[in-house]
Amino acid sequence: MPVIAMTQEMGSLAKDVSLQLADALGLAVMRHEAIERVADRAQVSTSLIGRLRDGKAGLVERLTTDKRSVALYTAEEVFSLADAGNVVLRGWGATCLLRPVPHVVCVRITRPLKKRVEWLMAHLDTDDAEFAEAEIRRSDHAHAARMHEQFGVTWGDPVLYDLVLNTDRVSVDSCVEQIRRLVNCPEFAETPASRALLASMALETRVRAALKEHADTRDTSITIHAKEGAVALRGIVLDAEEREQAENVAAAVPGVSGVANELRLMTSSRRFASAKQT
Repeated sequence: MPVIAMTQEMGSLAKDVSLQLADALGLAVMRHEAIERVADRAQVSTSLIGRLRDGKAGLVERLTTDKRSVALYTAEEVFSLADAGNVVLRGWGATCLLRPVPHVVCVRITRPLKKRVEWLMAHLDTDDAEFAEAEIRRSDHAHAARMHEQFGVTWGDPVLYDLVLNTDRVSVDSCVEQIRRLVNCPEFAETPASRALLASMALETRVRAALKEHADTRDTSITIHAKEGAVALRGIVLDAEEREQAENVAAAVPGVSGVANELRLMTSSRRFASAKQT
């Protein structure tokens, strides 16, 4: 069940490649409905998510939006689609999220800035090259900032991808053919181990999202490790009640077969150290 993660750069023709690839291989694509689910759970509009992605959100929007929740729920959607298999995922950090999974093919589609500017000018029916270039640079900056903030990587670093294609040199048809060949290489064959890894990563994200959504564990910051349905919770919490709440929320997540609660309690001496010093 092929899983292909691709980058998204304005004017790179990545959308054309992804749609043609999905059609050629009979794969699903990440539809707008998934983004609507993210917006609904994060309690924001889909248009706001778009503005945040493109670097167009205003100062108040950037300060008041819980970007961590948006990123978490987006990751859950990406992992859910990848876990189902037979899918092309373009953008949304998919190449970084799925990079550890051996059978996932990570592809960057790029194009020289000049060609991207010409593409945007044609789509906007304008001759204002300065405006078009500014829009593309703003979009690129927003993508780079988000990748660095969420994953600690340099956006566009070639070592993040299995294949980098320049659509100024390689046609969309040829890009599709190159990706098809890579998908069929033995290095990217799905194995029980790679399938289990993806399932575990997806489960970890579901548990993390469940903790974020529950009122009693919304602010709980812990490490979650999943393997074959077994989930381990590690870290430090304030008290026994928070420890129990985290375990209960995790245990209720579909796919969890058991929870190893390894959470430690913060001692009262540490919690009130500052008070004793005053």
